[in-house]
Amino acid sequence: MDAFINNLLIDLSLLPLFAVFVVSLYVLSRGADILIDNAVILSIRWGIPKIIVGATIVSLGTTLPEATVSVFAAMKGNPDLALGNAVGSIIANTGLIVGIAAMLGELPVDQKTINRQGVIQLYSGVLLVIISLPIFSQSPFGTLHQWMGWVLTGMLVVYIYFSIRWSKLGIDPTEVTPKPSRREPFKKQIFLLILGMVMVILASKVLIPTVEISAIRLGIPQGIIAATLVAFGTSLPELITAITAVRKGHGELAVGNIIGADILNVLFVVGLSAAVTKGGLPVPLEFYKLQFPTMILILVLFRIFAKSKDHRISKKEGLLLASLYFIYLLLSFFWL
Repeated sequence: MDAFINNLLIDLSLLPLFAVFVVSLYVLSRGADILIDNAVILSIRWGIPKIIVGATIVSLGTTLPEATVSVFAAMKGNPDLALGNAVGSIIANTGLIVGIAAMLGELPVDQKTINRQGVIQLYSGVLLVIISLPIFSQSPFGTLHQWMGWVLTGMLVVYIYFSIRWSKLGIDPTEVTPKPSRREPFKKQIFLLILGMVMVILASKVLIPTVEISAIRLGIPQGIIAATLVAFGTSLPELITAITAVRKGHGELAVGNIIGADILNVLFVVGLSAAVTKGGLPVPLEFYKLQFPTMILILVLFRIFAKSKDHRISKKEGLLLASLYFIYLLLSFFWL
């Protein structure tokens, strides 16, 4: 199937390739949306508390596009795409999405969340940078070894366990799940769940070779493309969730979802991508110059803003976060 898709795309010019890229991202986002909604509905229908569903399935679901793209890319021998997508998604989530949400409406921050998940969010980003340093690879280049991927995946299990415990105490604000209708047929929900999975997987299989071919023709490293265009596209579920939450007056839900998504981008996306790759994920030199410093800067600023006395991220602070993201985009494409 991969060879068939590649043969269809290889002869296309840049304009049709861009169209395929946009359509793939749309299908990926819609598939993730369908999968999330029906997984949540089924979980509630089976008697799992909604607050636990919000702490696990919603965050995992909105990170599914990044995970699918990155894991498939790693398995196909494109580690730049895998790592770039995860790091770029953290930057997009915390810079662009939080920034837009803060400018659109009230964005209060639950202090219990920022004191627990917020700490994990920042430390996860710092941990990713540390284990990516060349000192651990005994070479001029950094490498996220396969064993590191398994360690991160193990930390993911621990994080989910504690998220469930905190949720049972009623302190997790990521509960953004719809109330299911008992009239909806059970078979229909199962069908939609499977449909969402198929859409995500097929869209990812088309998206990866599209990015590869486009990057080669434009002379832009795959890691840069992944950390910008692909990362933005796979962050669409978080963006849609954040805007919807803010418009409905539940800005704290958007913040909780972003925090969870950032954590999962390190533990779930990077961890699983490295775990399925025997040679690990090599870290491009550009990441030490731009991607990693930008990620840490935005995460630190977000934490400072979230810990402010009024317990909310202001419009000015949102504008600063969004501005940093756009500066990062410009530097990504012009500082090569």
